[in-house]
Amino acid sequence: MAGGIMAAPEKGKDYPGKFTWKVFYTCFIAASGGLIFGYDLGISGGVTSMDSFLSKFFPAVYQKQISTDPSNNQYCKFDSQTLTLFTSSLYLAALFSSLVAASVSRTFGRRITMLMGGFLFLAGALLNGFAEAIWMLIVGRLLLGFGIGCANQSVPIYLSEMAPYKYRGSLNNLFQLMITLGILIANVLNYGFAMIPGGWGWRLSLGGAVVPALIIIIGSFTLTDTPSSLIERDRLDEAKELLKKVRGVDNVDAELADLVAAREASKGVSNQWRALFQRKYRPQLTMAIAIPFFQQLTGINVITFYAPVLFKTLGFGNSASLMSAMITGGVNCVSTIAAILLVDRFGRRVLFLEGGTQMLLSQIVVTVMIAYKFGIDGNSGGLSKEYAGAVVLFICTYVAGFAWSWGPLGWLVPSEIFSLEVRSALQSVNVSVNMIFTFLVAQIFTLMLCHMKFGMFIFFAFFVFVMSIFIYKFLPETKGVPIEEMALVWQKHPFWGKYVSQEKPQTTST
Repeated sequence: MAGGIMAAPEKGKDYPGKFTWKVFYTCFIAASGGLIFGYDLGISGGVTSMDSFLSKFFPAVYQKQISTDPSNNQYCKFDSQTLTLFTSSLYLAALFSSLVAASVSRTFGRRITMLMGGFLFLAGALLNGFAEAIWMLIVGRLLLGFGIGCANQSVPIYLSEMAPYKYRGSLNNLFQLMITLGILIANVLNYGFAMIPGGWGWRLSLGGAVVPALIIIIGSFTLTDTPSSLIERDRLDEAKELLKKVRGVDNVDAELADLVAAREASKGVSNQWRALFQRKYRPQLTMAIAIPFFQQLTGINVITFYAPVLFKTLGFGNSASLMSAMITGGVNCVSTIAAILLVDRFGRRVLFLEGGTQMLLSQIVVTVMIAYKFGIDGNSGGLSKEYAGAVVLFICTYVAGFAWSWGPLGWLVPSEIFSLEVRSALQSVNVSVNMIFTFLVAQIFTLMLCHMKFGMFIFFAFFVFVMSIFIYKFLPETKGVPIEEMALVWQKHPFWGKYVSQEKPQTTST
């Protein structure tokens, strides 16, 4: 049977080593690259709900918002493609830069790619903070996107390659924790800056992105590259010494030998992009496309990007909408910590399936509550505190389900299942698909809200149901499997085994 419940795979080689402060520090600093992505996710929605920002750059939206005309549908107050382009243009830039970053990462290493991302993000933050015209906002957003594409391409791979396999899930999930921490910090700052007299708080919100940019820039200078990346560039002695430091033992010969063997196999791949279409890489390519596709169609970015806009549309006041976004950001951050504690104990599949079920049920409840109160015309007549609190509660339940499943695992699983010879290319595919659908969701959200109304939540709930079935049938468990041994997982899978040879990979030219 092609699918069904997959038991945890048999353990591969048990490399000697322990959890060291060196590996924790290295992974923690590298994971801070997630701050730039998270800060941007959190800041953009809050800024686009600030009256002073809208009146300066998007006056048509501002006039629609303050209009008392009863014919104006509540669902359509923020329906502006120019406004959503401000948010979503970043993700087109991230798509482009993630493809370029694949070659940079393979040639110069993961650390240089992270550093490059930090400088690009810094330039974008400065331009946005001093913006006086729409073009400055858009160009700034493009620079931010170039930085995020570089960081998202390199950081998850860096973490999976650096972490001991027994702790790979927890250490890789630090990236998602930093994303959620960035979102939370952005929500808190938006709430405070929106109250600054004179209406210039949006400049601090956008310009504040220089802080996470400086963190990843300065942090990158203190890091070394990963053992796999060093070996990939024929720096074997450095890789061996680094392995000794991060594993805390002198006997690293077995792990080093497997890394070298993986490198030798990768030498036969002269063009990693063309190699992706080989039959043996079909499971990895499928996951590189399907997981980020489904991650974005959970609907989480509707909450992340536009939480203040969404809550404002639902009848919350301006400060109340920012406060509600801050609450969901806090839930997101705390729940990600739960994922860090649980992922290497219960495995990836359990968290995927539990989180999917939780999100599905929460979306159904939120749909019913919004439909009951707002109907088709979008006029609620006002929300009681109790009703508004219940809406926020179930949205938080949905966010928690995402934060300990599809949020961190959407970055962890792809980064740990790719073979070295195509790892950079597949991670670029993963990030590119993520950015394409992040862009699409961001660009059409206000249009969907205007025309689909509460049905928008049913749209995303349908995909949550489909993605849960996909995980159940096609994703093997990867908990506790060394990254160099991951091919064995695909060979033993009842569906994917027919695509992956049972023999050890041979060096072949492409």
